[in-house]
Amino acid sequence: MKALLLNNRLTSLSLIVLLWLTAAAVQAQSLPDFTNLVETYSPSVVNISTKQHKTVPGRLNRDFQIPDLPEGSPLNEFFRHFFGEGQGQDEPREYDARSLGSGFIISDDGYIMTNFHVVNGADEILVRLSDRREFIAKVIGMDKTSDIALLKIDATELPKVKIGTTYNLKVGEWVLAIGSPFGFDHSVTAGIVSAKGRSLPNENYVPFIQTDVAINPGNSGGPLFNLEGEVVGINSQIYSRTGGFMGLSFAIPIELAMNVVDQLRTSGEVKRGWLGVMIQDVTRELAKSFGMQYPYGALIAKVVPGSPSEKAGLEVGDVILKYNGTKLESSSMLQHLVGASR
Repeated sequence: MKALLLNNRLTSLSLIVLLWLTAAAVQAQSLPDFTNLVETYSPSVVNISTKQHKTVPGRLNRDFQIPDLPEGSPLNEFFRHFFGEGQGQDEPREYDARSLGSGFIISDDGYIMTNFHVVNGADEILVRLSDRREFIAKVIGMDKTSDIALLKIDATELPKVKIGTTYNLKVGEWVLAIGSPFGFDHSVTAGIVSAKGRSLPNENYVPFIQTDVAINPGNSGGPLFNLEGEVVGINSQIYSRTGGFMGLSFAIPIELAMNVVDQLRTSGEVKRGWLGVMIQDVTRELAKSFGMQYPYGALIAKVVPGSPSEKAGLEVGDVILKYNGTKLESSSMLQHLVGASR
């Protein structure tokens, strides 16, 4: 009887182990494999470092006397830096400020896309490829509103990315980022799409893709890939209370970015549509008062004098339900659609 019970226990244990291994195998098969994608498109991602020449004033106060502090006190360096020490410290000082970012090659003849804030104000832009070659880049054009910049390096037969679309991008879908966080070249991080069409404060024209991909300083300007190896966005911003990654990353949709790049490439500037209204969301109470089944659209709160809206006869209190045939589920959609119009 004891032997029989022992055998039954061994059989049960074996069955549990088998089920656990099977579940682990199924889970492993369901997770995406990014290795081929990284091997294929990592060479298309570049490291961008900039140098900006700056001048700072000399001592803040000529009559200030540095206090007699104990040797080795950290405050000694503080006072020397801001108030100077010895002769000649009243003269302005010059230094080179440096910053890091990422970018990606969109044509084999050297056109590179990155963020406006990565290269804005730079006196020199150095682009380093995955094969360690370095080039001084020329700015073809920049657009602050969309945070897009187009660069050009003197090279040919370069590996380029494959441009995708966000129209079929689904919330919950796997995405991958390649960039240079904190200067660590070609770092790869992955996650999922958390939301689409996100509006951020002071960013009226960009319907951001929100992800939980780990993005940190230096990732800005790098590509966001889908599982097919297509670029669907440009990693641009993070939401953080510490300056580091907190699970909220935002990417510029590739369609908007390519529209900006095409204009920068042909004319060096970007032209956008302008409606000339101030809008707000339609609340549930307002929708009920308008006889709407549920709240959607953009309520006009103000019409700018002389604007296209005034000329078209739009008035305060009107509700815009569609733009160019696209239904406005929220008021922020109107800003994005108008901004994308020529």
